[in-house]
Parts: sequence; structure tokens; C-alpha cells
Amino acid sequence: MFDLRSYIAQQNKLVNEYLESIYQKADDSLRIVQAMKYSLMAGGKRLRPILCLAAAEAVGGEAVDVLPAAGALEMIHSYSLIHDDLPAMDNDELRRGKPTCHVAFDEATAILAGDALLTLAFEILSSVQISEATDSAKWLSVIRLISRAAGYHGMIQGQMLDISSEGQQLSRCELESLHLLKTGALIEASLLSGAVLGGGNYQQIEVIERYAQNIGLAFQVADDILNVEGDPELMGKAVGTDQLRGKSTYPSILGLKESKEFAKTLVRNALQALEFFDNKSDPLRAIATYVIERKH
Repeated sequence: MFDLRSYIAQQNKLVNEYLESIYQKADDSLRIVQAMKYSLMAGGKRLRPILCLAAAEAVGGEAVDVLPAAGALEMIHSYSLIHDDLPAMDNDELRRGKPTCHVAFDEATAILAGDALLTLAFEILSSVQISEATDSAKWLSVIRLISRAAGYHGMIQGQMLDISSEGQQLSRCELESLHLLKTGALIEASLLSGAVLGGGNYQQIEVIERYAQNIGLAFQVADDILNVEGDPELMGKAVGTDQLRGKSTYPSILGLKESKEFAKTLVRNALQALEFFDNKSDPLRAIATYVIERKH
């Protein structure tokens, strides 16, 4: 039986060692480097890089070959969290059980640390040693995938919609569109990047895309549920904040029970897509269930 806990621990170690190797080349005496590292190495699930590695393995590739993409994705995710926590956005003071970046340092430093992580991610993606023309095409495709998902076509537009819709009651369709952009886009890019760099063929990549769309939305539905009934100590941040900010969520639109059923349906859809693969995709199968069963 597949052991997800061991797999996550192993892949987490791989990602963290890679990220540490990046910072070994940086000057730790610089305040901006301290702020970047404070947020990036503060823990967390490392879900996006792990999904990237798992997708590469599912199509027959090697996790180690896609580490630059996995590391870059975590940097982009960390930058987005730093900016989400700012007073102008969600004004959160805790993240992963620690003071948020703007609290630990200051608001200006937090803004710049986020900017620096985003730009460093693309420096890493564009610095990969390429051995063949086909590899160049794959990495260029991945840079486009990730930049589109992180930009105004994806995560940024989702965040903008999230801010502008506070205090309004969105329809279920509007909420789904918002979450597919804000959360789903980068999760989808993580999986597709792994599949592309792992050497996946057209059909394999198409299957991974179907899996990704369902998992990306399931993750956000689970987040909405945790914001209602999660344990703040386990989550490392406050709960009930969505309601306080007047945000539309799945529990507020569908109800808690119906939201849980919807999340299960999304996971079933994701698992159905993976029937195309053999046991190399067992990590993706296990992660699908983990997404809605997690406590933080």
C-alpha cells in the first residue's frame, strides 16, 4: 500500500534541500535575503512542488530533473502569500504559526521580498542547463505555463476578483471561476509543468490537466471548509476570517455539508482521470484524497 506520509516527507526534503542550495549562494547579511528566506523556509505543505514532481513521475520522468521548476513554483507561491497577508490585502498577522513577513520585518520589506521571490523564480527557470533543442522547447513551454498562471491570466486576476467581491454574494459559477484562477491556476501549472518536463505525451498531459482542474478546485473548497471549522493551532492562522471579511465561499453558498460532498465529487473526478495511468501515479491518487482530508 502506498505510504503518502513517507512520500511527502521524502519529496519535502528534496525540495527543501534544493531551495537551501539556492540560498547558499545569497548574502545572508542582506535584510531582503533574510525576509525572502524567512517566508520561503517557514515550512508549509510544499504541495505545488510535490505535485510537479509527482506529475513528472506519473508520465515516466525523474523527479530530480524537474527540481528547478518545483523550486520556482514554491517561490511564486511564497511571494503570493507574503502579498496576500499585507495590510492592503487580507491583513493577516500569522502564517504557518509564525508572524507574517510584514509583521516580522516591515511592510515595505515584505513587498520587496515578494517581488524578489517572484523574479528569482524566473531567474532559476531560465538558468537551467539545456542539453538538447527539445529540452529547450520544454523549458520555454513551462516558463510560459507558469508565468501565465501566476499573472493576470491566472492567480493575479483571481486575487483581484477576490478583493473586489468582498461584501457581495457571488453565484456558484462566479465563485468557481474566481477559485480556478486564484488557487487552481498555479496548481494546474505545477502539474502540467511536471508532466511536460517529465516527457509526457499529448494524451498523458491531457489526463494530467483534467486531474489538475479538479484537484485545484477541491483544494480551495477544502480551504473554505477549514476556514469555518479548522483548528487554528493546527493551521497556524486564524479561522472564521472569510465570514468577517464578507467573502463568498462554498460553505456560505452551498452550506457545509454540501461543500464537503462537492469536494468529494471533485476528487472522484480526479481519480477517474488517473485510471489512464499505472501505479506510477499512485502519489497523485493519494494526494487527491489528502487534499480534502487535511487538517491544515
